[in-house]
Amino acid sequence: MSRSRAFPVRALCLGTALAWLAPLAALADDCPAPGQWQVAGGETQTTAGLMAELAGSDVVLLGEQHDRLDHHRWQLHTLAALHAHRPGMVIGLEMLPREAQPALDAWVAGELDEAALLEQSDWYRAWGFDPELYLPILHFARMQRIPLLALNVTPALRGRLATEGWEAVPAQERFGITPPAPAPPAYRASLEAIYAQHADRDDESADLERFIAAQLVWDRAMATALVDAAAEGSLVAGLMGQGHLADGDGVPYQLDDLGLGDHRSLLPWTPGPDCQPPAARADALYVLGDESAFQPPEPPRLGVLIGDHAEGVLVQGIAPGSVAEAAGLAEGDVIVTAAGRPMAQPADLTAVIGRQAPGTLLPLEIRRDGERREVLARFPPSAS
Repeated sequence: MSRSRAFPVRALCLGTALAWLAPLAALADDCPAPGQWQVAGGETQTTAGLMAELAGSDVVLLGEQHDRLDHHRWQLHTLAALHAHRPGMVIGLEMLPREAQPALDAWVAGELDEAALLEQSDWYRAWGFDPELYLPILHFARMQRIPLLALNVTPALRGRLATEGWEAVPAQERFGITPPAPAPPAYRASLEAIYAQHADRDDESADLERFIAAQLVWDRAMATALVDAAAEGSLVAGLMGQGHLADGDGVPYQLDDLGLGDHRSLLPWTPGPDCQPPAARADALYVLGDESAFQPPEPPRLGVLIGDHAEGVLVQGIAPGSVAEAAGLAEGDVIVTAAGRPMAQPADLTAVIGRQAPGTLLPLEIRRDGERREVLARFPPSAS
């Protein structure tokens, strides 16, 4: 989910929920320089000094905005620095569910090439963001034989736990994940704000509660995997959307509830001209330079809030002025096929949209009021 770009095609995701990353401009004289870290109290530290301290932690969380190339470069450099201090290390990935673990193990062991990894992990259905953003990190893990850990669970399991309840899903089917601690008031308020931005349906409080419940499942699943890995004695570095760790909410809050208190949260920060740190707090902020020239083009956006449905992908909301609105999609539609491909879950639609070229038409077969019909979604040409 993104506050800077309304309505991503995929289900709401906390990786792009914070909009405090302002473009770099002329900075105040006392602003930390790119490459420095700002810690509590406004003090600055070098990477060498901070990593020596962080390497003694049980868990270090590295937040990201999923489509930001500079964030993934920062993560790679930070992982390398941590590894230099503590080679006994594990890298946890929000991007993949538990079912992808065999593929990650085979990749680190050198048994798969990139194409096989993406296929066997079901990357495009599970995540949908461009794997090129993550492959340098995955190659680093492979070169150093650092175990990769799938932290997530599938949207289907999140949905079952959020709607059916924990007692309805056997422990073995939920990988032993326990019910999450309730959201603290500030975190709940932030989730409510995110939901309200993407769903203009004030009377559907039940949907809001399901959304919050699903996000808590997401946080708890990742926290549980991190705790289990840390119990083996390794430093566990978790890569995840910044909304899952900012302000000590989300995953850090669930880690505390699970009894693991030795964790630190890190976020990248691109200062604006006033050099004010972001409102979202972390244990340390890494100061980025201006990497905008290297940022990949904006991904295509259909402009819908989507969810699971027995017959395809359910349209739960439409962004004003979006491609979806122009195509005539409506809340309650079920997208059955996209570009002729059957849609079984939201990730299927995410993958198709992600490959859509600017200025092209995407045929969608939908079910509305019990009837099937075809709509054409026209994507705008590239701004360049």
